[in-house]
Amino acid sequence: MTARLARAVHALWTAPVRAFALGLSAALGQAPFGLWPLAVAAFFGLTWLVTHAPGPRRAALIAWAGGAGHFALALSWIVEPFLVDIRTHGWMAPFAIVAMAGGLALFWGLAGGFAGWAGQGVRRRALAFAVALAAVELARGYVLTGFAWALPGHIWIGAPQMQLGALAGPVGLTLLTTFAAALPLILPLGPGRAAGAVMAALMVTGAGLWGALRLEMPMPPDADPPHIRLIQPNAAQHLKWRRDMIPVFWERQLAFTAAPAEQPPDLIIWPETAVPWLLNDAGGALERIADAAGDVPVMLGIQRREDARFYNSLAVLDPGGAVSRVYDKHHLVPFGEYIPLGPVLGRLGIKGLAARDSYGYAAGPGPTVLDLGTRLGTALPLICYEAVFPQDLRGPERPRWLVQITNDAWFGDRTGPYQHLALARLRAVEQGLPLVRAANTGVSAVIDARGRITHSLALNTAGHVTAPLPPALPPTPYAGMGDMPAALALAAMLAALVAVRRRK
Repeated sequence: MTARLARAVHALWTAPVRAFALGLSAALGQAPFGLWPLAVAAFFGLTWLVTHAPGPRRAALIAWAGGAGHFALALSWIVEPFLVDIRTHGWMAPFAIVAMAGGLALFWGLAGGFAGWAGQGVRRRALAFAVALAAVELARGYVLTGFAWALPGHIWIGAPQMQLGALAGPVGLTLLTTFAAALPLILPLGPGRAAGAVMAALMVTGAGLWGALRLEMPMPPDADPPHIRLIQPNAAQHLKWRRDMIPVFWERQLAFTAAPAEQPPDLIIWPETAVPWLLNDAGGALERIADAAGDVPVMLGIQRREDARFYNSLAVLDPGGAVSRVYDKHHLVPFGEYIPLGPVLGRLGIKGLAARDSYGYAAGPGPTVLDLGTRLGTALPLICYEAVFPQDLRGPERPRWLVQITNDAWFGDRTGPYQHLALARLRAVEQGLPLVRAANTGVSAVIDARGRITHSLALNTAGHVTAPLPPALPPTPYAGMGDMPAALALAAMLAALVAVRRRK
């Protein structure tokens, strides 16, 4: 009896443990590692385990374990904000990573359970899992304000296959991943039966060749592009608001702003929350910024107050130091910039980690295109986390370029800042627009409309860089249609799988 029980326990846990290890391997496809061949192989292994599970519940458990492993490594940077003030918030770090990994893995568990229910046999289960995993990862970008970070499709960022994002966005890249992993099972391997592996290789190679050709296409000529200076003060988060360090970072930014350059800038950009005073009280500070910039406008991150509400904002100063435009961040970070049920939890002393002045920021009205004049054209501002959401970049007016200001000091110095940069690169490809990002601790970068970094400042360095603004490309198919075509295709495939299952 004891031996039989031991065998049952071993059978119960062996597959989930393997799935967890495969999830860890799949996460190595994310930035900064970029090991996409290993990630595809890991997704194949996870798909194999799901398709060979004895039932829907078991398939769901295995897929959940794979997701838990994937998010535990890919989102390991999530503990960094809690370590900024370790005495106050450090105790939350283990709970944060466990809750984040286990919670997001529920989406994968749902896909696995659907595959176990819809599929009769390995082939149909593999197809069902490939489709369902892409569908739940699309939903993850929208449900409960969304968190479209570390998608399976993000393993292609930096590879030629990333250019597929111009056609089908992150959903298309995720489908490339899940189908490449599933095809060897849909068309099984065996003596003389390597069709699935061959088809997967051809699909990945074809996408890569198309992407490489797109990268070789000439960019629209621009004989006199505007030049933009990015300011990177490198203010570590645990030092940023210390009274003795505020003047150090402040003077550093002013010095970088006033620094001479062979090519004078047409615009200077400071990162998120770069000014240590509220906009309402920063009159003298704004004059000093304008003096340092000369006759050049400055775009900067600053907090502001309106009535009893506080906003995480971007302001544009004209050459005289007057505020000409303001954008308020509208897609806020849950538990970072605001607390759900804030009035209730606020009484317990729980407030957003990044909200200095209240129990949370108020959300702005939504995406706003800023007209910066004839030479600079129109820009769509994004503050930090907003660059994670491709749906927030689509609006009635197409800008000339995208600008992101961010404080990536919250993400530590290992994986988080590089993943955030990678997402910005994909946004540029999807929209066919250049993206300029000023990051407090890095990586500040100028990204062209095909996702290539043309100029940058390394992580954890203080400095500035002046670079030409790359040209924009014509609107991409994804810029025009967004996720709707892929969502409809996934819905049709899921409906077909359900219909077949019911007939069987």
